[in-house]
Amino acid sequence: MEKRGSPRQNKCFFRAFVYFEGSGTAVDCVVRDISDTGARLQFPGPQKLSEFMDLHIPVRGQSYHHSKLQWEDGNEIGIAFHATTNTNANNISLDERMNRLEAEVAAMRQAVKHLQRNADEKLQVT
Repeated sequence: MEKRGSPRQNKCFFRAFVYFEGSGTAVDCVVRDISDTGARLQFPGPQKLSEFMDLHIPVRGQSYHHSKLQWEDGNEIGIAFHATTNTNANNISLDERMNRLEAEVAAMRQAVKHLQRNADEKLQVT
């Protein structure tokens, strides 16, 4: 039986970034399901979770501030959006947007390095 307060939209695979409370570092994730009241997020590995976090979905230009952790199952979590926190990029201060973009660039650089190492290892094996 569904306990969801808002109907879930079609399953999706949006790349997103989570900023856990107390950490200025962006953590890469995938939004698997999303509704008006919350989302299911999948991470590439275990995360040090906090009760509250900010979610940024670049492709949709949306940010959800002060989202609350609802459940955790392995590398997936469910979060509830704060009722007044869905904002677009125009409502965030320039400094905050710059900090988040810099964190996203750093996360992307790390992902590229990881992919390059994996490719190099596979080339050495063959």
